[in-house]
Amino acid sequence: MKSRKLREIVLGKALDPLKAETRHSLALVAFLAWVGLGADGLSSSAYGPEETFRALGEHTHLGLYMAIATAVTVFIIALAYNQVIELFPTGGGGYRVASKLVGPYMGLIAGCALVLDYVLTIAISVAAGVEALASLLPLGFHPYKLWAEAFFIGLLIILNLRGMKEAIRILLPIFLGFVLTHFALIVYGIIAHASYLPDLVPVTLSETTELASNIGWISVAGMLLLAYSQGGGTYTGLEAVSNNVNILAEPRVHTGKMTMIYMALSLAFTASGIILLYLLWDAKPVEGQTLNASTFKAIIESIGFGGEWGNRIALTVVLVFEAGLLFVAANTGFLGGPAVLANMAADSWVPHKFRYLSTRLVTQNGILMMGIAALAILFWTGGSVTLLVVLYSISVFLTFAISLFGLCLYWWRHRKELEVWKKRFCLSLTGFVICASILAVLLVERFAEGGWAAVVIIGAIASLCLYIRNHYRDTKDAIHSVDQVFANQPFGPHTGTVIPDPDAQTAVFIVGSSRGGGLHALLWVQRMFPGHFKNFIFVNARTVDSHAYGGEGAVEQMRAEANATLKYFIDFCHSHNMASAAYLGFGTDVVDKVTKLCEDISSKYPNSIFFTSKLIFEDDNWFTRLLHNQAALAIQRRLHFESLQMVILPMKV
Repeated sequence: MKSRKLREIVLGKALDPLKAETRHSLALVAFLAWVGLGADGLSSSAYGPEETFRALGEHTHLGLYMAIATAVTVFIIALAYNQVIELFPTGGGGYRVASKLVGPYMGLIAGCALVLDYVLTIAISVAAGVEALASLLPLGFHPYKLWAEAFFIGLLIILNLRGMKEAIRILLPIFLGFVLTHFALIVYGIIAHASYLPDLVPVTLSETTELASNIGWISVAGMLLLAYSQGGGTYTGLEAVSNNVNILAEPRVHTGKMTMIYMALSLAFTASGIILLYLLWDAKPVEGQTLNASTFKAIIESIGFGGEWGNRIALTVVLVFEAGLLFVAANTGFLGGPAVLANMAADSWVPHKFRYLSTRLVTQNGILMMGIAALAILFWTGGSVTLLVVLYSISVFLTFAISLFGLCLYWWRHRKELEVWKKRFCLSLTGFVICASILAVLLVERFAEGGWAAVVIIGAIASLCLYIRNHYRDTKDAIHSVDQVFANQPFGPHTGTVIPDPDAQTAVFIVGSSRGGGLHALLWVQRMFPGHFKNFIFVNARTVDSHAYGGEGAVEQMRAEANATLKYFIDFCHSHNMASAAYLGFGTDVVDKVTKLCEDISSKYPNSIFFTSKLIFEDDNWFTRLLHNQAALAIQRRLHFESLQMVILPMKV
């Protein structure tokens, strides 16, 4: 009781997954989705433009091309991903696109890259946020940055275990503070040095021509492409909406597109505006400070806030909001990562337990895994933002490239059916070329500086997923063979219903979706206890997981399938003149729900003994126990504590 009370204090009270108002209260409208999902993209302006500008070295005049290219790329990728929202309104984003349009194995690669992407979203956002705060502190603080990052990740884990909408509402003021302060600084910074704007284009062209005469146009193009690719982190987060359409408010497609418009406009303005500020204010790296911090400091001193202390307070406010937004962005990893894992679990690439929702209706296992993985990568990289950006960009643009290639295939295959295919095909192809080019440059130029790690991690995750899926496939085939054995079990001649007697001996069978497993238990009990039991009750509790909870009609479909299975068992018993009834329940924790149903049954049928089947593997080990949730043992333990007798029947597969 005490542990349950503590859990409610930390995570909040349990929510009823079957109430319509629960889904609607959790669904995100476009504005909140912009905060929770769009923060990932917008926050990349805290490190993406800086990485681009630093990659230019002494040739900072090339930054004008980068500012223009950044804005154009943002809109191309955003428009291309609007097509993903249209074609896949139930979510899944890059993983679902690749799986359906390219093939399951390319879907696996995209899914693994997305999982790594969201882990890195958490890691790099928190690391960059702490870097922003560290810009305000003496250099002596820097050795403690890593532990500060670990603290913030732990805090975000607790927030997200309480439920995504609560986390977004807590972080909403921070998001709005970032938008307002950075918008004001960018606008003022451009206006204050507007006198430089008329000469900016001709000077840039002149210096570019001079540089080309010295090193050649090919070298200039290579320098631009490398800087453009190095700033690839700027575009990360644009895929977050398409990955999480299932958590948006209805109508989802419209909400998703509106969210994408907000994201594209805000990111293009902020990222390009910051690069322009670097140019106009002649930004130079300062030890212990980010480029944003040193540039904003110069702008704030130009404005003047009542002296040195006023300027320092203003800079502190700006950088605190910037760090805050980066923490909001880290929250995107906790929203999107578990959603990808849930979709992959539905296809049996990862353990099925990643589909299961906690009592707060969030994918608890996914949140914990994302948080732990982010902590591991942070400590491995030492919180180096530059290294994290390389890993991040490779994983993101691998997913982008595969998804946009899938869209190209889709529009090409449907070119005879759709009039608008040419425009959309060209848009998807343009996006694919851009993303594939950035990916190729990063892999070639940054392979030794961390690119190899992204390749190894994605390959390792994919190999593990293949092993898991093969195991689930073999298990499914084995269960199907059991179903086939019992499929020919003859029904009896009796017609009509037989009502159970509450005072009679009762066998209660906890069954799943396998009819063979249920009949195996029923016939085993009849063989071992001939004539002893007069009532045969069937119990089925279905897990309301993220896959089912994502759609309005998914729970109703699950209810219909469960009722059909239970009706089969009841009809079978009635045909043999055996009294029978069934109980069906839904919940986020199957053990809790089954225990409650069994307690209700025991109060109505006091002479009850409970039975269920459990899969037994010849080569049982910790890994098979991880893949199969061991619900039978957990239910038995709970029922024994309630003084209810339960027998587990082995079913060898």
